[in-house]
Amino acid sequence: MKSRSDQKPKLDRRSFIKNSTFAAGALATGAFAGGSVKANSLSQNLPDLKSFRRSNSPTTFRHACMTLPYRFFPLERALTGIKSAGYEYIAWGTQHREEDGENHAVMPEDASPEKAAELGRRCRDHGLEPVKMFSTVYPDHDNAIEVLTSRIRQAEAAGIEYVLSFGHTQGGDPEVWIEKFKQLGPIAADHNVTLVMKQHGGETTGTGEALARIIQEVDHPNVWMSYDAGNVFWYLEVDPIPDIQTCADLIRAFCMKDGRLWPQKTTGGPGYGEIDHYRLFAPVAFTGRTITLAYENIYPVFSGQPENPEQVDRYARNAREYMENLIAGLQSVMAEDED
Repeated sequence: MKSRSDQKPKLDRRSFIKNSTFAAGALATGAFAGGSVKANSLSQNLPDLKSFRRSNSPTTFRHACMTLPYRFFPLERALTGIKSAGYEYIAWGTQHREEDGENHAVMPEDASPEKAAELGRRCRDHGLEPVKMFSTVYPDHDNAIEVLTSRIRQAEAAGIEYVLSFGHTQGGDPEVWIEKFKQLGPIAADHNVTLVMKQHGGETTGTGEALARIIQEVDHPNVWMSYDAGNVFWYLEVDPIPDIQTCADLIRAFCMKDGRLWPQKTTGGPGYGEIDHYRLFAPVAFTGRTITLAYENIYPVFSGQPENPEQVDRYARNAREYMENLIAGLQSVMAEDED
């Protein structure tokens, strides 16, 4: 029996099919239309702070650094660096350049649950709780059910709550996603794992609004969203501020990165781009839930690749502290506004 907070609004299938291909296009006519930012456009129709409160209780945000920013260095160095940067939670990336100079998968798709459990213990030995891992397969692929089922079992064995999925940069087929996630939801529930999907380009699956239609149609308590504002910005040049307001109730996690269009289009760590994270997080600041922030890109913009792991340590700490301070201030103002 789903609680009221886990019930997703129903969407008429005909309306879903009609609207899904236009979800991103409608948003693109806003602040980033034409590839440039219109001065003051973000502030003209911003709702009152009170309209964003979904609960009287503030959201608890868990800050988890992905190992992905350390991909040019061994996984062991990522574990020690993330802990030294002040994190208590970790999200597994995809691969790392190990001591032999070769790239090795953090967790192969076909690895046994025992291997995942071993890496989970290794993280905890460093004082890090693993909370999220990549699926490394597009939902449209023929083997998506097989790979995602394997990932679900690995996540259960490692004690990981979230398995992250996303589509091709050209977008996925919403009907295929609905069919597959309806099969995967019960499997995830059986293993006490939650599937989260994020934006990764393409009008059909590249915005929060587009993914919300899929999640609403799947309508399963173990299928939710991990919002990626940087990808919404980067791939489609869609403004994530109005976009997140179309899907805030479905968000259980974030993939943290920023983006900017000037002086050159790029992505970077939060605070280095043009995305206003105060406005981005206002719709999820008071939900009464726990939301996981997985820091995927923490680099300053235009700085190139890190020269050493100590540089990544500093970036990781800066990203966490920036968001901790921002969220604390935002929640304080929203609480005062309610009074």
